[in-house]
Amino acid sequence: MTDTAEQNSAIQRRGLLLVLSSPSGAGKTTLARRLLANDPRIAMSISVTTRPPRPGEIDGRDYNFIDEPRFLAMRETGDLLEWACVFDNYYGTPRAPVEAAIEAGRDVLFDIDWQGAQQLAEKLPQDLVRVFILPPSAKDLAARLSSRGQDSAEVVARRMSAASAEISHWPEYDYVVINADLDVSSTSLMAILAAERLKRERLLGLMDFVRGMQGSL
Repeated sequence: MTDTAEQNSAIQRRGLLLVLSSPSGAGKTTLARRLLANDPRIAMSISVTTRPPRPGEIDGRDYNFIDEPRFLAMRETGDLLEWACVFDNYYGTPRAPVEAAIEAGRDVLFDIDWQGAQQLAEKLPQDLVRVFILPPSAKDLAARLSSRGQDSAEVVARRMSAASAEISHWPEYDYVVINADLDVSSTSLMAILAAERLKRERLLGLMDFVRGMQGSL
């Protein structure tokens, strides 16, 4: 760790919410996993969902899988920061663990759609950093969706049909990354996160740090 990094880590900081959104198949989940592997200071927000687990998914790690009545109860009591119904399944973000993390200076990563990002912007606008991931082309997007082998041809067609509407929300985001190369896109995301962590308004202990420095001059 450099001297500058040590100084920055010593200053009390409010955590941030880093949102990644994209049409299905653009690569945001892969980019999210890379970011988590490269940076131990950010953790994934674990959503609740009513859809069944996909092969390899683990309850409590990838999602918290719950039934629809429980989801609707959480929504009604205000225990969700955001929620959406996507392809006949509900997804949502529990409020309590996210608010506890940012108060403690920890960063939280979200893999959610534009609807969820809008809801987070309404509730925690000062803590939010939004990044939209675009595929390099429509042809690449179709190939990625088909090659995953997780969805039927009908579902792939529905996702392609929805992609244009989802992409139309890119102007609502702070940053846009065209995911033509995973390494380049990963580097861009790490640069965005590093810059956002240094924003003055997030460094809650900066005033005391500067005053202490001035007192020693």
